[in-house]
Amino acid sequence: MAKISAAIICFNEERNIRRCIDSLVPVADEIVIVDSFSTDKTESICREYDKVKFVQNPFEGHVQQKNYALSLASNDFVISLDADECLDENLQKKILEEKESLKFDAYSFNRITRYVDHWVRFCGWYPDKKVRFFNKNKAKWGGDNPHDHIILEKGASLKHISSDILHYSYDSISDHVTQTNKFTTIAAKHAFAKGKKSSFLTIVVRSFFKFFRDYVLKLGFLDGRYGFVICYINSTYALLKYAKLKDLERGQIID
Repeated sequence: MAKISAAIICFNEERNIRRCIDSLVPVADEIVIVDSFSTDKTESICREYDKVKFVQNPFEGHVQQKNYALSLASNDFVISLDADECLDENLQKKILEEKESLKFDAYSFNRITRYVDHWVRFCGWYPDKKVRFFNKNKAKWGGDNPHDHIILEKGASLKHISSDILHYSYDSISDHVTQTNKFTTIAAKHAFAKGKKSSFLTIVVRSFFKFFRDYVLKLGFLDGRYGFVICYINSTYALLKYAKLKDLERGQIID
């Protein structure tokens, strides 16, 4: 049976980290946690577990931090989760079955997000396939911060497992709004650094199309009241990102 490492990055995740670790203990032989100097109880919770290797490292970006966590993993195959995610029981069983003989370079799973007290099945949020189990010699984290994703080497083999990562992303609508403001600032700065441009037309069209796509084409209305809220805030994400990018072009400082 192959050995597996798990890798998690976190900052002030005392509400979520125990659930994440507990879901990994049955399948991982070690759990690497890279913390960005949390000020809550995150560290003390992590140190309760024998399998956990707890390391602190300054945060320079999601992509950079996740690749750093991979570099600390002792085993070639790694399960990479965010602190607000966990494996459901069926996915644990499927991973243990694959662990007997790992025949693929990477595995993708479905991810379902819990929004306040509702599991979101539409809005473009499900099945939300993610590559989260892979040979670290055949894959790395890439993408534009804060929206990272796994990049596989050319020719790497991939298998999809139709079981769920549970994503406990938002405890309240306010959490969603706060994260949207934070992430759009990061995204706008990254886009500006890459020389991308914005305009009034871009701001209007991007935000309008985002709402129409997620609420109508992606059937967000079937998620009820929260479906409307999610799609509206997601459209606001597009508006804020390109509005902030335009401000950066004009030499204004954004926070």
